[in-house]
Amino acid sequence: MESSKQKQCHSSVVETIEAPLPLVWSILRQFDKPQAYQRFVKSCTMRSCEDRGGKGSVREVTLVSGLPADFSTERLDELDDESHVMVVSIIGGNHRLANYRSKTTVVAASSLVEKTVVVESYVVDVPEGNSEEDTIYFVDNIIRYNLSSLAKLTKEMMK
Repeated sequence: MESSKQKQCHSSVVETIEAPLPLVWSILRQFDKPQAYQRFVKSCTMRSCEDRGGKGSVREVTLVSGLPADFSTERLDELDDESHVMVVSIIGGNHRLANYRSKTTVVAASSLVEKTVVVESYVVDVPEGNSEEDTIYFVDNIIRYNLSSLAKLTKEMMK
């Protein structure tokens, strides 16, 4: 009997956004509205809402066509409005991101300039037939795209 533990990989993506922390956090923290800045998300339906969308809430995310997946089921594991931390786990779906868990941390870059640093780190299983490098490349690019979209959105909101 073979006991093989699934190989995991991890990485972090950092984005500096030219917008005040309260604005950036107000968008990021909306677990029920990832499509506000995540352009690969077509729609989001809350399956269960703990404490009005707080810790323990589960969402069903429908992805845009053309991706190698249609939907993802995700759980909000942590939401801390004081330290600006959000932890999300993917708990189902028809994609290859098994055992994915991300932690997003938002901090003010400087008190003099309205800049915010967003750090999203994650751990995920390396899918069968993929290398660790390919998996990190794929996930990092999705996160970079989402955070770039968030930066554009906040810039538009500040006009």
